[in-house]
Amino acid sequence: MRIPLSLAAMLLLAACSTLPSAPPALDARGVEIARIASSLVGTPYQFGGADTQGFDCSGLAFYAHQGVGLTIPRTAAAQSRAAQPVAVRALRPGDLLFFRMGRRRVDHVGVYTGHGRFVHAPRRGEVVAYASLEDPYFRKRLVRAGRFWAHP
Repeated sequence: MRIPLSLAAMLLLAACSTLPSAPPALDARGVEIARIASSLVGTPYQFGGADTQGFDCSGLAFYAHQGVGLTIPRTAAAQSRAAQPVAVRALRPGDLLFFRMGRRRVDHVGVYTGHGRFVHAPRRGEVVAYASLEDPYFRKRLVRAGRFWAHP
């Protein structure tokens, strides 16, 4: 059987080429954590709050993770210690951002939603809101990022 030259050339090229690898798929749990946190924008701040009546920062992260069946520590400092470290350049929706807002330890956390934005419960008198990692105030105070929803 004789193979036409053009077909042979195409088969040879196909055998030698490699397809570019697709970007890693976003983990559905991380995306859902980010969606839950985003759905709470506008909810009042409540010190010690971890339900839809009101949230503090770590209560918001705790609640969003519970929504996908994950139980994480309750305070920002404990969440920071327990999370799998993530490089800021490798952030994915659902990751947590840990901040030092004036003390010597991590005392604030936000849920990364993508495109340099995160959701957090800022402080008494305010509501759950979006913020940007481009904001110099937050960029200066960012200590680390971490993840609970995926294993290494």
